Amino acid sequence: MSTSVGVNVLRWSALGFGVFYGAYHQLSLSAADKAKHAQKEWDHKESLIRQAKQEWARKHPQEQPKSSGANADPKDPNADYLAVLGITDK
Repeated sequence: MSTSVGVNVLRWSALGFGVFYGAYHQLSLSAADKAKHAQKEWDHKESLIRQAKQEWARKHPQEQPKSSGANADPKDPNADYLAVLGITDK
């Protein structure tokens, strides 16, 4: 009689372990799938932002500031100090 009790305890223990392991494994697979989906969504949004920036840059070209020919290097002893300070004569 004690052997049948030991076998039943072993069977129920194996069944319980299998159920808990299956639940844990399923959760880890779903978490990995969610992470993969989130990364894919992030990459898509990033590419949309990149495309929007390129399109905006194409439609709104940067105007280059006109160079007055003034030397604006503050370390140069012959520097134009109005140009260094950003003051322009208009």
